[in-house]
Amino acid sequence: MRRVSLTTWIFLGMAAGIALGVFLPDAARQLSPLSNIFLRLIKSIIAPLLFGTLVYGIAGSGSVKTMGRIGVKAIVYFEIVTTIALVLGLAAVNLVKPGAGMRLEQSAAGAADPGNAASLSAILEHTFPSSVIDAMARGEVLQLVVFCFLFGAACAAIGPKAKPVVDFAESLAEVMFRYTHYVMYLAPVGVGAAMAVTVGSKGYDVLYNLGKLIITMYAAQAIFVFGVLGAVIAVAGVPLRRFIQAAREPFLIAFSTASSEAALPRALENMERFGVPKHIVAFVLPTGYSFNLDGTTLYLSLASIFVAQAAGIELTAGQQVVMMLTLMLTSKGVAGVPRAAIVILTGALATFSLPAEGAMVLMGIDAVMDMARTSVNVLGNCLAAAVIARWEGFRFPSADLKEPA
Repeated sequence: MRRVSLTTWIFLGMAAGIALGVFLPDAARQLSPLSNIFLRLIKSIIAPLLFGTLVYGIAGSGSVKTMGRIGVKAIVYFEIVTTIALVLGLAAVNLVKPGAGMRLEQSAAGAADPGNAASLSAILEHTFPSSVIDAMARGEVLQLVVFCFLFGAACAAIGPKAKPVVDFAESLAEVMFRYTHYVMYLAPVGVGAAMAVTVGSKGYDVLYNLGKLIITMYAAQAIFVFGVLGAVIAVAGVPLRRFIQAAREPFLIAFSTASSEAALPRALENMERFGVPKHIVAFVLPTGYSFNLDGTTLYLSLASIFVAQAAGIELTAGQQVVMMLTLMLTSKGVAGVPRAAIVILTGALATFSLPAEGAMVLMGIDAVMDMARTSVNVLGNCLAAAVIARWEGFRFPSADLKEPA
């Protein structure tokens, strides 16, 4: 018999939790300690994971510095496209309001006023840490990102002398990947308990909101692919038919496995056969896995505002923009982490005083969401390699892509 995957176990846990919440609501409401334990373990991942991945990503990759012009072009393109994805997700969730009427209860941590950093001066001041240890202890994700970027830049600036620190950051990142892997073994129990508590407390109407979120997210991803990436293809002069032939297989692998890593080897091979020079493919695709997460950025904007809507919390436009920028920064460098979006979302919810239980509820449908966002990430990175090649003056043949012998 084939081994049951973790995703299957999560679906089973979600189904069991829903059934328990519907048929035994009183018992279901008593399971909150199980979901809280899992949530606390998720929170314990955030600070060391961000430090390891961001510091090593900035200091250990000398790619942007050595590639010079190509590196700058790639980073500019990544940030423009991910910002568009962020705005699209923000517009979709505010238009459809899938969380309206759900009314998640706030935990003690989430009971604070989300407007405590409403003014621009307060936001800017709060962004910079006075103590990185304090920021880690309080889960101040944005402060951690600022510290890690500056720390990584300092390591890159002093060169070989920083090698022990960079090596430590790399090792720490690998350890945290494994730590996350272990914590995720508890996901079926944590998700099942969270769904049981939510359905037991709120009734099965909550499933309507989750279904509405899934439809909104898939529709927004489709608009991004056909509207935004389609426009990029037209403007950059990328041969559409050949690009579809090159990107189709990596896209389908990513969608079916919900794994960017599974699609990377084929993406590298196909984009090189497509006509992108090897040095551009080798730089843009791996860098894009950290800095060009179009699908994940769009999802995070949807999910975070969904939780605010579900908790009945009104966020101003300024607060939403700051939250989106925080999510866009914290998502860099963690593409290889299992359920990375949930880890990043949990940290951001705590930072903005939103109920972390919302992330637990979303965990139940995360596998369905992950397929869409991962495949869009891969598609966006394949297109990024083609766009940078065109920007560098390379032209692609119009003939159909030939399969390797």
